[in-house]
Amino acid sequence: MRNGMKFDEQGNWSVEGAWGTRNSAGRKLDLARWQARLDQLCAEHHVPGASLAVLVDGTVHAWASGVLHRGTGVETTTDSVFQMGSIAKLYTATLVMQLVESGRLELDAPVTDVLPEFSVGDPETTRMITIRRLLSHTSGLTCDFNHDSGRGDDCLAKYVEAAKDVALDCPPGTAISYSSVGYNVLGRIVEVVTGTTWDEALKDLLLTPLGLTHTMTLPEEALRFRAAMGHLGEPGQDPAPAPEWDMMPRSAGPYGRVIATAGDLARFARMHLAGGVAEDGTRVLSEGTVALMQRRVVDCPDKWTVSSDGWGLGWTLYDWNGVEGYGHDGASIGQYGYLRVVPSAGVAVALLTNGGGAREVYAALYRELLADLAGVAMPEPFAPPATPPVVDWAPLVGTYRREGVVITVTEKDGAGHALYEFVDGMKDFSKPLGIDLLPVTGTAFAGTGVGSAFSTDYTPVVFSALPDGTRCVYIGMRCAPMTG
Repeated sequence: MRNGMKFDEQGNWSVEGAWGTRNSAGRKLDLARWQARLDQLCAEHHVPGASLAVLVDGTVHAWASGVLHRGTGVETTTDSVFQMGSIAKLYTATLVMQLVESGRLELDAPVTDVLPEFSVGDPETTRMITIRRLLSHTSGLTCDFNHDSGRGDDCLAKYVEAAKDVALDCPPGTAISYSSVGYNVLGRIVEVVTGTTWDEALKDLLLTPLGLTHTMTLPEEALRFRAAMGHLGEPGQDPAPAPEWDMMPRSAGPYGRVIATAGDLARFARMHLAGGVAEDGTRVLSEGTVALMQRRVVDCPDKWTVSSDGWGLGWTLYDWNGVEGYGHDGASIGQYGYLRVVPSAGVAVALLTNGGGAREVYAALYRELLADLAGVAMPEPFAPPATPPVVDWAPLVGTYRREGVVITVTEKDGAGHALYEFVDGMKDFSKPLGIDLLPVTGTAFAGTGVGSAFSTDYTPVVFSALPDGTRCVYIGMRCAPMTG
């Protein structure tokens, strides 16, 4: 039994709770109602196309809306595939945990036990980076190290080599800092242990056993299906097709490129919800391993960027007024995805979109769906209160730095401001961003002028401190320590 739910070997469940005792013969969805609501929200928020899948009572229901490409007018269908961005990290985490469960990896072993060539400069610090810390974003490895290592099967090996000695965001084990580099290292670990590429290992060990026939990792594989095109544009206007379908190199796979239908994403979640059992009864993970992945490893100072209360091994963790959940968000060029799972209700919701006000569609749709199906009251959108708190700016003002980014925080006449500049390998990524800091709490601020797939009107800017007392600031879940 987990979270009040009982599972059999086939993944069927029953739960005793606020709705009485329910099982796979329980609730029914009003399919027409949710189709109409999806269409309405996409039109209202200028989302060209979207696909929605809901797992309830063990059954996946799917809807589609709009077009895959505004230039061609190709209609979105429930078998259309979307880029899911960082949701890929869940697949890599699951694959790693399969290897841990089989005894081929140890969670608390240093990465160098598997990858002797791995290094962050100082040998002692390098040994502190373990597989568990990579999975939970507590390794200190940074996020935005961009390096195209080619299309060959050796792309991950080359990426990890190129990432040697890249500065850490924070010392290993001291804080959470969202890390795509860490997930690429995990992908390379998978390759060394299995003797094949990450792409093939994922197919052999996870996608095939789960019967996920509309899930893939490579662009050329996506051409077999109706593939969504990302769209870009100004908020509140109809976006145009992006200049490229995918800007990420092949090596981005473990952290950012799994392509799937919303239905396949919901079926992936179903296995975790069912204690590791696939739809056909195949056991993919043990129930204990599934529970371990959902167990809290670290709290998140920034509880707003991805609505996260904490992090497990791969999973983002949520606390909706006492109702626990897990999931993940993802973004690529003009495509945005959202997965939420409520274990106490046996519900999973997957939404994949291709541009426009995707975040607004997610916020409204999930608020209604999760309330209706799981009794979840999602928090109000992040915004400054009508009466802002008084802020002591003195300890917050200064310069903060992480790989690729310098953030300068200043104060004038009681108002805070941040200058977000791209440096090092990211210096040509964008012009510097000026951010006005509107107080939400004494250490959390609503930033204006940034714009993000993971925020609506405001971007969270959250100040915290490392265990040694060093001040740090979180923007986009990335930790930047104060340097002056």
